[in-house]
Amino acid sequence: MRKPQIDYAAVFRALPGMVALLTPDLVYADANDDFVRLSGRTREQLLGRYIFDVFPENPNDPEAAGGMRETETSMLRTVATGERDIMALLRYDIEDPERPGHWHEHYWSPVNAPILDSDGQVALVVHRVEEVTEFIRAFGVPDGDRKGGALEAELYTRARELQEVNERLRTAHAHEREVALALQAAMLPPPGPTGPHAAAVRYQPAVGTLNVCGDWYDLVDLPGGSLAVAVGDVVGHGLAAACAMGQLRSALSGATRVAGGPAQALDALDLYADSVEGAQSASVVTTFIDWDSRTITYSCAGHPPPALVHPDGKVTFLDEATDPPLGARPERAPRPEARTPFTEGTLLVLYTDGLIERRDEDIDTGLARLSDSLTHHRSAAPEALADALLTDLLPPAGHTDDTALIVLRL
Repeated sequence: MRKPQIDYAAVFRALPGMVALLTPDLVYADANDDFVRLSGRTREQLLGRYIFDVFPENPNDPEAAGGMRETETSMLRTVATGERDIMALLRYDIEDPERPGHWHEHYWSPVNAPILDSDGQVALVVHRVEEVTEFIRAFGVPDGDRKGGALEAELYTRARELQEVNERLRTAHAHEREVALALQAAMLPPPGPTGPHAAAVRYQPAVGTLNVCGDWYDLVDLPGGSLAVAVGDVVGHGLAAACAMGQLRSALSGATRVAGGPAQALDALDLYADSVEGAQSASVVTTFIDWDSRTITYSCAGHPPPALVHPDGKVTFLDEATDPPLGARPERAPRPEARTPFTEGTLLVLYTDGLIERRDEDIDTGLARLSDSLTHHRSAAPEALADALLTDLLPPAGHTDDTALIVLRL
């Protein structure tokens, strides 16, 4: 059967109900036939004009105040978040185009939805409104019956209260998210200069969190010009995990500067973790890079092994010094340590389990997937490689675990 040719402009014009398209600056870009007809405005009076110039707020009735502010807030929220915003029942009076200064009472049920461009930015806002004035008036006062009028007032009052509660919740959530972002930025700053050795870091909180997580990374300059690189993972998500993470990261950073090697640094961190709520069973791996001898010394506490990507594309995992997570050993004993050489141009990649683990897979499957991606993108610069790894390995529908990642060209 031949595929029909669809004129989407004609489809838009014929859509039932009032639908308009606005730019991110809230200027009318188009409107369907029902919007033009039911709004009482011609297409020429709409297109290219700011929405609230066309439909100003009724200045004569205090009960109608707020409709413009709420509509603007909803539309701008859609532009900022790229998400659909469904508004509560709204009173927004319309000025009679034939009698300036005369207003007609109207009630609306609006929805604002984004149209994204190829870069994922909001290009247009779909503004769909359903007029419910007659529905509201159906509960009005017929033949002197006061119960209908009371129900109308109650319905509208409850809708307004719901809208106000939603706005307060949105404001509180936005403030909480700002605090979380500031906390995360303070605890996980960009890496400092690493000389000729390019580095890239990434962290991706799990979907549904406040954009903070219990995963961390750290790069520490050591005496004599060496470099320590570490990643860690606290059990859990959100602010509690982030607070425990911040304490462990700071403690390991300090221990690294005075320890004789990565195993000693993890021994000290193990002792410290006993005093930090939420730090038990955290995993961490730390590597000491000696540029003079071109060796990496490493120790791992219950963490996925770092990967070395050799110039020929071969990937090896640093898995010869593994031990249980922090606070998980029944008796204290020195943690193991191993050393491996590297050649110039090798990539060192440290990551947390969110990058490779899936609930329905064996960990070896995730490691193999990581190895394939590293081999494929090994020639890329660290920044590009870090992005490629996240694209290749994180689930398209969203990840349920936090992820931290360091890519360093040796």
